[in-house]
Amino acid sequence: MATKNQGFEAITELCDNCGRETAHQVSVEIRTESQKQENAEFSREPYRVSECESCGEETIQRMNNA
Repeated sequence: MATKNQGFEAITELCDNCGRETAHQVSVEIRTESQKQENAEFSREPYRVSECESCGEETIQRMNNA
């Protein structure tokens, strides 16, 4: 029996560009911080990326501030 995907509620956050709470696409990305190829694998950190679905404004925040 096939079932319909009920989906999920969009994440709403304050958008500085729109000036109001809007739906956002949120993801976590692993980014390399080092510009050098040598030892680049040791400079990867997780970042939270949030994109406003209304205006496209993207905010990026480093999640590990060690």
